Amino acid sequence: MDSILELLIRLRDAQVEFVVVGGLAATLHGSAVVTEDVDVCAPLSESNLSRIVDALRDLNPRHRMTPGKVALTLDVKSLAGFKNLYLTTDEGQLDILSEISGVGDATSVRDNSVEMMIRGCAIRVLSIDSLIRAKKALGRPKDIQTAIELEALRSRLGGGS
Repeated sequence: MDSILELLIRLRDAQVEFVVVGGLAATLHGSAVVTEDVDVCAPLSESNLSRIVDALRDLNPRHRMTPGKVALTLDVKSLAGFKNLYLTTDEGQLDILSEISGVGDATSVRDNSVEMMIRGCAIRVLSIDSLIRAKKALGRPKDIQTAIELEALRSRLGGGS
């Protein structure tokens, strides 16, 4: 978990605009789901890509989905046009998504997020209601199970966020 938090802190310190989504967001809302990566939704604009590159530069970022895990070209122009970045770094896996099924683009995701304190750091996290919608939209068995668990947590906590 420390490496996951290190990635989030690096992104925040570099002033990257992002929202935590996926399994980590579920965990932060109280789910028992186990995750070993960080999924964030972020606009892949030139300025935000520049901050992402700055945050990850010394972590040996590599494209996780390409054979041989090709090193990430740390040039914003070469990253322009990507819809998602699936990376492996020295601190762990980081998936940077520009939109989330069931929620929308990075702006919609931000509008449907809440601020949480994580080890003294204010980090934006997809709201539990939006996370449930996203998990249902994905439709994979593990996501449906997580959505059911999140609904139970929301009910026990007395509503949504």
